[in-house]
Amino acid sequence: MPSTLPAPPVIAESGDPFTSLRVIDAVARQERGRPVRLDALVDHLNAAHVDWLFTRDVVVSVLVTLQANWMADYRNASGIVLGDAHGGATVTVEDSSRVDPWIVRQAEREAAACREALDEFARRDRIAGGG
Repeated sequence: MPSTLPAPPVIAESGDPFTSLRVIDAVARQERGRPVRLDALVDHLNAAHVDWLFTRDVVVSVLVTLQANWMADYRNASGIVLGDAHGGATVTVEDSSRVDPWIVRQAEREAAACREALDEFARRDRIAGGG
């Protein structure tokens, strides 16, 4: 048997916790306080997850959700800033001590949603009956 089993490709979708978790992980690892081109973030995600396809629109939807969550939690827009530069659209993550615990909570919430989706999948009726 092959040492690894091939997996089907996954097309990242807006609102999918598995997608959001991967985007949040990439955002959490980017340099703080410096604008990062959205296209570079999309390229990074596609290179890091070769069995996935991330589009710019999907990544932007996750970033907008993160920005809204930040604004709801801290009542300001400085944490996750979407902007434009001469090289294209950018995202900047605030360089402060409050970002790390906050972004970990965002990732934990998406991971819990992933586990819930997997549990729901496992509870569905099986083709062979039972369930």
